[in-house]
Amino acid sequence: MIAVIMAGGKGTRFWPRSTVAKPKQFLTLASEEATMLQQTYARFRSCLPEENVYVAVSENYLPMVKEQLPELGENRIIIEPEQRDTAPCIALTASYFMKLEQDDVLVTAPSDQYIPDTEELMDALRAAEQAAKKDGVVVTLGIVPTRAETGYGYIETIDSEDHAEKFGERIKEVKAFIEKPTKENAEKLIELPNMYWNSGIFIWKPSTIAGYMMKYQPGMWSIFDQKDEEFRQSYAGLQKLSIDYALVEKLERLYTIPIEFIWDDVGTWTSLERIFTTDGDGNLLLGQVFPFATRNTIIYSEQQQVVTIGIEDLIIVSTEEGLLICRKADEQNVKHAIAVLTADQEGRQG
Repeated sequence: MIAVIMAGGKGTRFWPRSTVAKPKQFLTLASEEATMLQQTYARFRSCLPEENVYVAVSENYLPMVKEQLPELGENRIIIEPEQRDTAPCIALTASYFMKLEQDDVLVTAPSDQYIPDTEELMDALRAAEQAAKKDGVVVTLGIVPTRAETGYGYIETIDSEDHAEKFGERIKEVKAFIEKPTKENAEKLIELPNMYWNSGIFIWKPSTIAGYMMKYQPGMWSIFDQKDEEFRQSYAGLQKLSIDYALVEKLERLYTIPIEFIWDDVGTWTSLERIFTTDGDGNLLLGQVFPFATRNTIIYSEQQQVVTIGIEDLIIVSTEEGLLICRKADEQNVKHAIAVLTADQEGRQG
């Protein structure tokens, strides 16, 4: 089994700490000692040989990958000409191994997830590997939900005697993917049996990815026969598509392994409250912060002293890049706000 860590995301929900120049996978968010990328790499290296752990990254972030993972040989870095979301990245990965005539099962995994129990993770991946060896079979890890989360997609499964005989009782057949729900719908979803969060971790063979790409995304897949500058230009022109939308939601031979170990997407500021300990008033304080009559608030300051008085349920982040102040309930809107800000800045420069 080969692990491919996808490290090309922008992490805009963690603005202003995560920026386009240095996104969250290269930051020490879930640990004071190691970046998210370093933690993910160490997680897979603890159970897989060095030659079986790869990183897929856009060219502009290549220097940071080399700096943070000096032990990673260049032959284990899959380079995207530009960041075009997970579907082009995974297609490039499949093409890379197909050209090497290597069809071992791949784990394609994000670089920014918090999974402290490596042994349980690998146990689930080994079970998934056995199923994914069969042509056309795709397996994902489904997280047993612990709250009505609106920032994740959901997976609905069915119990089938047929697939249980083929793959074992642990693996469930996927019935449907459900887009990120509203708070009201999320509260209903977590009450249903066989409902899981979509982890974004997929287990499949390069040939399986290639076959589905040819079927569902033939235009995208066709560019991988191109060479050099023609390929670079074609790749840069690809539409930004998630692998869920481009392929996975269309598949019929799709299965999931439910897991209950600690897992977090580390996608928003409030996710840090599930990793670090808050104070007696429910505050998460990082930096020189002095709270008075402050409750359930996240405050991060890189340099300035911060004093808060009489506030509640806020996120306050101060870095050289900028200042963020928002209600926790609105943090899913940070990505949109930064997109508008970036477009405005680019418009002024233009």
